[in-house]
Amino acid sequence: MKVKKNRLETLRMIISSQQMGSQEELLGALQKEGFQLTQATLSRDLKQLKVAKASTLSGNYVYVLPNDTMYKRVTTPGNIREMMQSSGFISINFSGNMGVIKTRPGYASSIAWNIDNSDMPQLLGTIAGDDTIFIVIKEGYSHEEVRKILEGVIR
Repeated sequence: MKVKKNRLETLRMIISSQQMGSQEELLGALQKEGFQLTQATLSRDLKQLKVAKASTLSGNYVYVLPNDTMYKRVTTPGNIREMMQSSGFISINFSGNMGVIKTRPGYASSIAWNIDNSDMPQLLGTIAGDDTIFIVIKEGYSHEEVRKILEGVIR
């Protein structure tokens, strides 16, 4: 039972830290961590962990772990057209060379992935949670410069 517990914890870490879009990719990542298992076992593990697939802003589907906010209903929904056009971005605020981007629940990791995979020499990197992204700005760049370049990636 200890092996399964370790495997499930490793699977959680892989899904939460990497963009994995297929079971083959997950099997390969688990294999690199020393776990030999079949696709059927992986499928059962994913079901046990209640893993789902979610779309990134680039249109790819990746595995995501469940969280409470994913299952909450919107109390004041907008119309469908508005919701589909939204990137999930809510706001951005800066302090020194740091910035915090607020998103709708579940959007932060896909927006951070898009930021990280854009050519943005102004940023050192991102850290994403469920609805918040922490960014670090390189020295010599203004908040307004960063805000303008992010608009092209986020919206």
